[in-house]
Amino acid sequence: MKDKQKNSSFVLHYIQIIRNKICAKLNVGKKLTSRSEDYSRWYNELVVRADLAENSAVRGCMVIKPYGYAIWEKMQLELDKMFKATGHQNAYFPLFVPKSLFEAEEKNAEGFAKECAVVTHYRLKTDPEDSSKLIVDPDAKLEEELVVRPTSEAIIWNTYKNWIQSYRDLPIMVNQWANVVRWEMRPRLFLRTAEFLWQEGHTAHSTREEALQETKLINNLYADFAENFMAIPVIQGLKSESERFAGAEETYCIEALMQDGKALQAGTSHFLGQNFAKAFDVKFATKSGDLEYVWATSWGVSTRLMGALIMTHSDDNGLVLPPNLAPIQVVIIPIYSGSDQLVTISLVAKKIMKELSAVGISVKYDDRDNFKPGFKFNDYELKGVPLRIAIGPRDIDNKVVELARRDTMEKKLVALDGLSQQIQASLNEMQINLFSRALKFRDDHITEVNNFDEFTSTIIKKGGFISAHWDGTFETEEAIKKETKATIRCIPLKENPQKGKCVYSGKPSNQRVLFSKAY
Repeated sequence: MKDKQKNSSFVLHYIQIIRNKICAKLNVGKKLTSRSEDYSRWYNELVVRADLAENSAVRGCMVIKPYGYAIWEKMQLELDKMFKATGHQNAYFPLFVPKSLFEAEEKNAEGFAKECAVVTHYRLKTDPEDSSKLIVDPDAKLEEELVVRPTSEAIIWNTYKNWIQSYRDLPIMVNQWANVVRWEMRPRLFLRTAEFLWQEGHTAHSTREEALQETKLINNLYADFAENFMAIPVIQGLKSESERFAGAEETYCIEALMQDGKALQAGTSHFLGQNFAKAFDVKFATKSGDLEYVWATSWGVSTRLMGALIMTHSDDNGLVLPPNLAPIQVVIIPIYSGSDQLVTISLVAKKIMKELSAVGISVKYDDRDNFKPGFKFNDYELKGVPLRIAIGPRDIDNKVVELARRDTMEKKLVALDGLSQQIQASLNEMQINLFSRALKFRDDHITEVNNFDEFTSTIIKKGGFISAHWDGTFETEEAIKKETKATIRCIPLKENPQKGKCVYSGKPSNQRVLFSKAY
């Protein structure tokens, strides 16, 4: 008898699911453009439809919506823990940089000049010819123009000059969470916007070795975060001179590969040498009493990581989030008919919530009565919630719930007894599975080529990372970029690199580097 009731419960349960899915599919507005049809359009639709962000009234700027910001907050939280665990402290520096300070380090100023927004006046006034309009007050011109920070090295190193006198003042290990402005001509939500959020670390050291060690430490930290929290495999390496941060001696990076075969720079850590110390005359007295310039680093990741997260894991049904960064790890949806059934289900659901919360799992119970279960299923699927629990009155009688995984779309019945352990195990499995899946895709799309015909053919037909020998010259790098639109994403860090001949010039090459088209 119990088996018949159980089967009947499942039939009714799945009829409801199928009915709602059919209704959702009949609604054209519910269906995302497929990745294979138009990857760019799929991405843009997903960002908006999943309630992550939208374009604002200011061209090139975005509104990060609460659900999208909740993901960014989890990223911030984990990264902030990592920074503090390695001895860094948070501070905050001004948004505005006097133009003369910005110009002090020539390479940095030149590198960012075309992206700068500049404040020239400090007041508006009513238009004498039309009182409903405001115009710039010509009498309110600033004595010195202010650059809206595209990066903070200039204002920070001008400040460090006041903080550093002796070796006893070093090292300085500072990070700030902030917004920056880089006037982007081709904006795209999260990937390229005129204003974006980021963290930028700025450290000062007494020796070259210590600064280099810091640069590498942070790059390793970024790789750790990308792989263990974002479930994104990355390749660590050095940037070529032309791709290096303006004003740096070396730029270390982590590079990821998106599902469309394009690379995305996920984080950078810069060894600045003594360039900024010299530009701002920041010296320290050594133990022997000599004066030396300070050694520097800077490093950062931004809301671009949101774009990486979306494009690495998501599918044609919507967002797929790794459990370690999902704002809602589990959602509980009641299947009921009438308020009496809802009351009974709610008692069980709230008990499940209490158990899951007690072991650190974020859970939501969606008992809204103005949406059908099928709508909720589709909505949380679109938003990438890792696990979904569906529970009806007969499930309660049978002491089971239906558990659905977002990554594999698998569903199974799970006993209420021991449910929290099962859910924790499923979340761990999902985190590992998402990383493994992305790693396989990445590794399947690294292609070694030995001549330029193979290079161009691979770029056109397959994409991904191309491992090729390069002669180390700017001229060859630019020629390849002009002919294929592929850039050197990184020079991988290898102990014993293989020498060979450049695929373009035929000249000697010290090692293979990774080329790709990129965001």
